[in-house]
Amino acid sequence: MGIIKNLTGKVPLIRQNLVRNQQKTIMSGRLQARRTVGVDKNVWVEFTQLAADYKAVNLGQGFPDFSPPKFVQEAFCKAVSGGPSMHQYTRGFGHPRLVKGLAKFFSGIVGHEIDPFEDILVTVGAYQALFCAFQALIDKGDEVIIVEPFFDCYQPMVLMAGGTAVYVPLRPKEGSTVLSSGDWVLSAEELASKITPNTKAIVFNTPNNPLGKVFKMEELQMIADLCIKHDLLCFCDEVYEWLTYDGAKHVKIASLPGMWERTITVGSGGKTFSATGWKVGWAMGSGSLIKHMKIIHQNSVYHCATAAQEAVAQGFEREHELFGTPESYFQQLPAMLQNKRLKLASCLQSVGLQPIMPEGGYFMIADISSVKVDLSDESTKNESYDFRFVKWLIKEKGLATIPVSAFFSAEHSKDFDKYIRFCFVKEDSTLDAAEDILRKWSQRE
Repeated sequence: MGIIKNLTGKVPLIRQNLVRNQQKTIMSGRLQARRTVGVDKNVWVEFTQLAADYKAVNLGQGFPDFSPPKFVQEAFCKAVSGGPSMHQYTRGFGHPRLVKGLAKFFSGIVGHEIDPFEDILVTVGAYQALFCAFQALIDKGDEVIIVEPFFDCYQPMVLMAGGTAVYVPLRPKEGSTVLSSGDWVLSAEELASKITPNTKAIVFNTPNNPLGKVFKMEELQMIADLCIKHDLLCFCDEVYEWLTYDGAKHVKIASLPGMWERTITVGSGGKTFSATGWKVGWAMGSGSLIKHMKIIHQNSVYHCATAAQEAVAQGFEREHELFGTPESYFQQLPAMLQNKRLKLASCLQSVGLQPIMPEGGYFMIADISSVKVDLSDESTKNESYDFRFVKWLIKEKGLATIPVSAFFSAEHSKDFDKYIRFCFVKEDSTLDAAEDILRKWSQRE
């Protein structure tokens, strides 16, 4: 009788809890905007936290762990101590000194006179430039062709704009021993086959992250021809434009005939001057396109940090004077990174991993298919092979990398889940620590 009485007394409490849980579920569904459904996962959030938790040597995240060049550091310090104007709002669409400097520098490169106030939008890093492009120029029902591998924000940004992402992967040349990122090619036939009446834009990244491929002139011309033929936009992410190796040449697709009017070129002051935390980026293109992006910008962040823009402006002014000379940072940085790139490749080869030598950028991918490790961790059994491998490498060996399948769509990721990405834009001491981990591991195998 006492048990029944006690149970009876708890029934209202149980019912209250059920009601509360139902209300939470209903409210959660009502609170979340549909555009955010399915785009919550982020590889950087997950693996950055995992690397921090295990205090791993971090070759995962793409940032230099060395200082920017002294001339931009000094420019930043000078800006901060330069009086009240450097601590207040500047022009919302870009600090005048910066947009003038960018226009002057890039006009000769694209072969088009760039209007600093109409053709350039300064953004909070390249990330926001991309977001503004997708939000302003992609509408519900539009199809966007994304060349894979792609930086992972392209996909959710297309979806949040109401568009549909369509994927075309770069693939290793058939029958060849893949040793370089240049051995990965884009099929003209496959790309053309994906174009429909609903296609609005083609998006790609050169030099490519994570592969390091630098698109050749004939590949760019092929993309340009399709864009012109089908009246498509082109979003070209060129944040690693100054980082090319072994004679590879970066060419802006916006410089090709007929492409300036339909191309949004995305750049990064952080990648250009090794100061990723400054978050200064830009979008460059015809004012008829940029004006729509300005609407998104003015209704989201409105304005970017004044002092950081001033420092990047001074950096470009210096580079304009020194461009093409040995004193130019745009020549010094890739020369320095060339040594780090070779150092990492040699290390990977010495422990039995096959690196794909990048023609450009911050990163090198390596084939892990020949490495035999115990990946029986129940908590990761439903994940792709490279995700499980990277988690094992962080937890068991203290070395952080990034799984390459994260840069592919679900339909193609299984074809590329035997690669992991290393960042070599690090201090030699960081690369030495990673090498020590890999050598000790290989010696015990």
